[in-house]
Amino acid sequence: MHDISLPQREAPDSRMLYGFWYRALPGQQVGDGQLQKAMLLETPLAIGRDRQGRPFALHDACPHRGMPLSHGHFDGQQVECSYHGWRFDGHTGQCQLIPSLTADQKLKIDRIYAGSYPCEEHDGFIWVHIPEPLPTGAGFTKADDAPMPAPRVPTFSQKYKLAYLTADLPCSVDHGIIGLMDPAHGPFVHQAWWWRSRSSIHQKQKTFEPIPNGFRMSAHTPSSNSAPYKLLRLYADAESITTTIDFVLPNLRLETIRAGKYWFSSLTTVTPITRSHCRIDVVAAWNIFLWVPLGPQLLKFVFAKFVEQDRQTMEQQSEGLKHNPHLMLIDDADRPAKWYFGLKAALLESRKTGAELKHPLAGPVTLQWRS
Repeated sequence: MHDISLPQREAPDSRMLYGFWYRALPGQQVGDGQLQKAMLLETPLAIGRDRQGRPFALHDACPHRGMPLSHGHFDGQQVECSYHGWRFDGHTGQCQLIPSLTADQKLKIDRIYAGSYPCEEHDGFIWVHIPEPLPTGAGFTKADDAPMPAPRVPTFSQKYKLAYLTADLPCSVDHGIIGLMDPAHGPFVHQAWWWRSRSSIHQKQKTFEPIPNGFRMSAHTPSSNSAPYKLLRLYADAESITTTIDFVLPNLRLETIRAGKYWFSSLTTVTPITRSHCRIDVVAAWNIFLWVPLGPQLLKFVFAKFVEQDRQTMEQQSEGLKHNPHLMLIDDADRPAKWYFGLKAALLESRKTGAELKHPLAGPVTLQWRS
């Protein structure tokens, strides 16, 4: 018994990570002259577009009396609160007008701000950078620029197709993320005649390596027990087809498949909405099978099947998580989940102390499991 490693218990940590970009809404949901509600990290947002089509994000509460700005009017440049008509610049949140002021009242309205957030639009989604919350009682000022641009789906040619899918998950962001990186649930949750079946379970071995704020499943030949990967042999020899998968804090899973000059990539995120509710968004880009009719629709069907299976599983799992049980994570299949919890704890500790982030993965590691 002494050479058997007992499973390690891990307590879920549903603290949300601020100071990162998060997907807020599909871009097509925000039309001209509209204000759309969104929620990220329990932060209410009012999202709109200016006359040039550029998106913006404001804190969805007027600094005057807290009326949601999303109930107001937007003229393409300024947002007007529906309660007292205060006006704010859409991008900076700076107050432009307080109708109730008289000519002899000298309130410096340019010092008043509705909260605003850096906002970008890429690959069909509007991204918002959510900074650390302000201390209680602190006023709003002009938002700082984000320290880095929003993530983008990797692309490797000028011509490619793009598709996306989104679905709500009734669980905390931690459970959503470790479900995303779990290699062992596939044969039991994701079964289809065109993908793989439970009977195809076999032993696998993959090498992982540390990367900044994350870890990488190093380039490897794709799994041989799924039909889509077999189709890639129309483009290249099996030995020359490679897959690389990265996970990067706070919530990014990037997968890239290369077959000579042909490629497929995806950027999947699990976004915290509240402490008990998150959302999965998948955006895929590819230059493979461009000749296939209705290619984006077919790919969306495949993704929708997988995401719905995950959603149903998460909904069922939430019944068992109501009492916040410990997680019993085992080697090697659950090692990525342990790395995620370790990375998250290390990031929070480095922010608290100012010390360099201590990565839980010291160097390349080879893991084995059956799936």
